Amino acid sequence: MTEPGDHPLVTAVKPLVDAMGAELMEPGRAGRDDVVLAWEGEDVVAVRLPQLSDSLDHILAALERGHGMPLSELDRKTKQSVVRTLEARGAFSVRHGVETVAGALGVSRFTVYNYLNRENTAKGD
Repeated sequence: MTEPGDHPLVTAVKPLVDAMGAELMEPGRAGRDDVVLAWEGEDVVAVRLPQLSDSLDHILAALERGHGMPLSELDRKTKQSVVRTLEARGAFSVRHGVETVAGALGVSRFTVYNYLNRENTAKGD
């Protein structure tokens, strides 16, 4: 669905759908893995959830927008904060997540693992 229309349900869920990197579509186009949302018994819109790897790219892009610069240009402390945020959001459960994050931050995989270990060590104290 290119323009979801003015239905109040679509208006209400669109910010969430955009934040997840999902896609809105006509209910008739929904596949078995899509979520069809109804309003007062009528199917209004379907949501196609992103694949996990696409979600990671979407999260990285959102973090970049939030910081107002490429993640690779952030200072070390801020990069560590980004890694903590990504860990909390499950970024490292995605296949090649560490490699993807390392590339976005402009650091090595080893550095990302060090950031993760540092955070986990601090939690244990």
